[in-house]
Amino acid sequence: MKSKNIPPDIRAKSIKEAQNEIKYIIENLESTDTNLEDSIEQYNKMIQLNYHIQDLFRKKSNEIKQTNLHKIKKKL
Repeated sequence: MKSKNIPPDIRAKSIKEAQNEIKYIIENLESTDTNLEDSIEQYNKMIQLNYHIQDLFRKKSNEIKQTNLHKIKKKL
């Protein structure tokens, strides 16, 4: 799933907010009170939240790499 397919309300969340929402969804999915349609909708949202978290980690990783490269170039 590309980040452009992630809804804006999910893209606005921090990593911590997305993780907390995933935990909440898992708790709801584990309950027997949820019907199939709601379960599928919650599962799909959880997948989108997970992709969002992956995107944020990837961006942060690239920032760290760029910062480290810049520091190395300064030392040379």
